[in-house]
Amino acid sequence: MASTLSTMLPLGTPLPEFTLPDVVSGKLITPETFKDSTALVVMFICRHCPYVKHVEDELPRLAKDYAAQRVGFVAITSNDAENYPEDSPESSAEMAKELGFTFPFCYDEDQLVAQAFQAACTPEFYLFDSARRLAYRGQLDDSRRSNSIPVTGKDLRAAIDAVLAGAPVSQNQIPSIGCNIKWKPGNEPAYLNLTT
Repeated sequence: MASTLSTMLPLGTPLPEFTLPDVVSGKLITPETFKDSTALVVMFICRHCPYVKHVEDELPRLAKDYAAQRVGFVAITSNDAENYPEDSPESSAEMAKELGFTFPFCYDEDQLVAQAFQAACTPEFYLFDSARRLAYRGQLDDSRRSNSIPVTGKDLRAAIDAVLAGAPVSQNQIPSIGCNIKWKPGNEPAYLNLTT
């Protein structure tokens, strides 16, 4: 299985606009949904990816741990559900319920939101500060399926903690690694090196 690295969208990039349905509630989710949040974490994930399965239990734990600080979380699945039915909205809703997601899990059917974020892989993480400028992008932590490092979310947690404290976020940010987003035919973005 080929692995893909995140493209590392430039820091300071404004939060891209999006309007996506939550696979559980059916409600439309937009940046305005999180207007009262002190920061916003955007995650590109999917149900079938083994890289996501490796970290999936940490995702609801993160949201729970930062709920009191009003950090917003939203997960997005952008995979071609026709060719990857395990990543369909219905299957994704089952995933959200099984894992106890307390945040929206949205379906990006036309893959335009993934393109707006220059997303490349699952899982991929983005943190936007109170001004909705990109403060962090990259890996959750150093844990991999191939090593014995526990999944703690330490890299993303350190970035969230810095944003909440009004402190600079470390510029030493490591790309996430995972399965490539499963693009529909003709949707492969120009920003990707499609040899991976």
